[in-house]
Amino acid sequence: MYPKPSYSDPTKQRGIGLPVALFVITVLALIVVALTDLEESSGISFSLDINSMRAFYAAESGAQVAMAEVFPAGGAVGTCSSISPTTISFSSSGLNGCTAVLTCNVDIDIDGGASYFTIGSIGSCGSGVDTAERVIVVRARQ
Repeated sequence: MYPKPSYSDPTKQRGIGLPVALFVITVLALIVVALTDLEESSGISFSLDINSMRAFYAAESGAQVAMAEVFPAGGAVGTCSSISPTTISFSSSGLNGCTAVLTCNVDIDIDGGASYFTIGSIGSCGSGVDTAERVIVVRARQ
């Protein structure tokens, strides 16, 4: 009297489970690949940030060394001849492997007769693709 349900006849059953399972697996695989790529780029960015910070501090330290040469303790004024160009290689734990290249120029103010020292320091850390450089310029009056 009642029609026979279609699920009881195996020839009339149509499954959607396999296409849905393949779709879900494909979407999950794409999500995993995207997260892996994001994690890798994040790691590279973090490494560059560290080298950039180390290069800044190497340049800052180089500028301080140059200032100590130009203005030694005791009030005497030095010259740029002992500085320009000089390369400092750091071996301390924070700046190990970093270098600073120092330059120094003297400008004389004609009206006032004062000497201005322009000290440049280029800090460099890392190697290859991970190399970072920072430049610091200090101007001091005698």
